[in-house]
Amino acid sequence: MNYRIVWNTLGKVLLAEALLLLLPMTAALVYRESALPFLIPDLLLLPVGAALSTVRPRSSDLFAREGFVCVGLSWILMSLFGALPFVLSGDIPRFVDALFETVSGFTTTGASILENPELLSRGCMFWRLFTHWIGGMGVLVFIAAVLPVSGNSYLYIMRAEVPGPTVSKLVPRVRKTARILYLIYLGLTVLECIFLLLGGMSFYDALLHSFATAGTGGFSTKAASIGAYQSVYLEMVIAVFMLLFGCNFNLFYLILIGQVSTALRSEELHIYLGIIAGTVLVISVNIMKLCGGFANGLRYAFFQVMTILSTTGFSTCDFDRWPELSRWILVLLMFIGGCAGSTGGGMKVSRIIILLKSCHAELKRLILPSRVKRVWFEGKAVSDQVVQGVHVFSLLYLLITAAGVLVLTLDGKDLPTNLTASIACISNVGPGLAAVGPSCNYSFFSGVSKLVLSLEMLLGRLEIFPMLFLFSPGVWRRR
Repeated sequence: MNYRIVWNTLGKVLLAEALLLLLPMTAALVYRESALPFLIPDLLLLPVGAALSTVRPRSSDLFAREGFVCVGLSWILMSLFGALPFVLSGDIPRFVDALFETVSGFTTTGASILENPELLSRGCMFWRLFTHWIGGMGVLVFIAAVLPVSGNSYLYIMRAEVPGPTVSKLVPRVRKTARILYLIYLGLTVLECIFLLLGGMSFYDALLHSFATAGTGGFSTKAASIGAYQSVYLEMVIAVFMLLFGCNFNLFYLILIGQVSTALRSEELHIYLGIIAGTVLVISVNIMKLCGGFANGLRYAFFQVMTILSTTGFSTCDFDRWPELSRWILVLLMFIGGCAGSTGGGMKVSRIIILLKSCHAELKRLILPSRVKRVWFEGKAVSDQVVQGVHVFSLLYLLITAAGVLVLTLDGKDLPTNLTASIACISNVGPGLAAVGPSCNYSFFSGVSKLVLSLEMLLGRLEIFPMLFLFSPGVWRRR
């Protein structure tokens, strides 16, 4: 283990968080609130970050082991320091609750312990939704975009932080790849903000909801979420941008450089859009009697399918009151999630495709043992290593979800609550069913359960392996 490069990277992360805290501090000052809840964490982050970043590694090479450790530790440290403003302001007095809310923000989960978020101070509200934007693309990708990095070392960090079975560079230099990703991310965020302003939202609400949509997070400035605005226009704007942020960002890059036909041939995109169309149609028919007709059913179904499939977690209605078919279709969508290379959570559409195709290939092998059947995806043969990785990831995903359910049962809640809470947290969705439905929150869980759910959120956002690496003794041995 190259400890020096780990400390150096962690120092840069803490300095970046100190810089990012200046924005909610500014918001607090604009609304004539105390800046101390943000100033105190900054005064802690700056010296610690500066001290760690001055550690000079003997070798600038950063490999998979160091990359995974950097990512795992960075997200834990960011969450611990990021919880301080909520505690210091008194908005969320208990640290375990503040930590849960912060982890939920950074991991873009959107699960909340707040019964009425509208009571938060403006500064903390800004920080709460801004954490979604920070976590959506990843703070280490941000560092790779703005700081000089050696060679292609940071590709290992991008592989640990950017969701999907594989991560590749858009251009030869990692730093330029990170910059392209962030420029696309920023551009779509600004564009959504403009559309929301045109729909009558205040600048504060439009900016914060754009942060939450971009990160596919789901926190809102309103207790009733997007349903509080009672605007079809705003719902459709947010739904369309949830669809876009659930797409692979590589496709946006291809469109920008004029390769539109290549982007539109994406197999993952076709399946993603097919899942949306199919589930929206089924749910619309299933809920039309409750909503007063097919048109209203289509409106609510489209928004709710997009918010669950993209793992954003906004709501315009209480879908826990829908018929069983619609409710459990949404639970299945939680597992699927967005596309690889998007800001969405879940297992990812690409993994589901590879998993199903590998099952089909195995059935073919059983019928015709002498015939070699390869798994093809996006017009290319998928390596056995990637297929095996998808199988291992899927198994771990289900085992961690089941383990989470077992821990939550100690709080005495019913199975739909425990099951969907665990799925919603590891898939980074937020709302589930029953006691954790869209009109409820996670405040009733015990401190232990909140910590377990926080760990599930981190495991889901970082795609399991970076967090598991931290618990492996072999990772910490020196070379």
